[in-house]
Amino acid sequence: MILSADRVGFAYRTGRPALTDVSLDVRAGRNVALVGESGAGKTTLLRLLLGLTRPTSGTIRYDGNPLARGNLRDYRRAVQAVFQDPYSSLDPRQRIGRIVAEPLRGLGLDTDPARVADALDAVGLPADTAGRYPHEFSGGQRQRIAIARAIVGNPRLLLADEPVSALDLTTRVRIVDLLASLCAERDLTILLVSHDLGVVAELCEHTAVLEHGRLVEQGDTASVLGAPSHPYTRKLLSSVPRLP
Repeated sequence: MILSADRVGFAYRTGRPALTDVSLDVRAGRNVALVGESGAGKTTLLRLLLGLTRPTSGTIRYDGNPLARGNLRDYRRAVQAVFQDPYSSLDPRQRIGRIVAEPLRGLGLDTDPARVADALDAVGLPADTAGRYPHEFSGGQRQRIAIARAIVGNPRLLLADEPVSALDLTTRVRIVDLLASLCAERDLTILLVSHDLGVVAELCEHTAVLEHGRLVEQGDTASVLGAPSHPYTRKLLSSVPRLP
């Protein structure tokens, strides 16, 4: 087990709980999708899994051990994130080479340009990309750069928050294909937050459905999407746009 949430709850200082009694396991080589409407608690759970926020109740575990300050360095090396907006996630003042190398510097690892070039090559970008700036690239290329930054340190797990929703349809297909290839070639596992059930079906073996901060259904993606048992899941299937 790479990462797990064990009966996790989270409540802000004001308002109702954002998450209640959520349990979720991420196993190596088995991509997991987290789906639900806006406000279901997906982003809050992702923040907890990234170690950016501590749960109000329950436990986040990495390799079976509770996530704590003492093991956060190893955790940061093993778990990286890709976010929704490729335009705001890259510093416009920095060259791409420095942006991609950022996780290496943060972890005190070797920032050899060859590692940056290898990460760029893995996402289908030439080595000379490193000397250019974000504004010189399209949205799809910027998302490839963000993915290169996430994989440059050879993580075990990628937490991807709506990584294709800001892209046009053709570019979405290409990025989904890229993520699938990276999983196969780099022993990478993905926890995907997505509204797009077509993307979920393409990338993920396991799907968990959140409604108002509670997991209402989870299991093999084929079963959850093909024969959902909960009314909320059936509602999502009938209403959420899908990638052909």
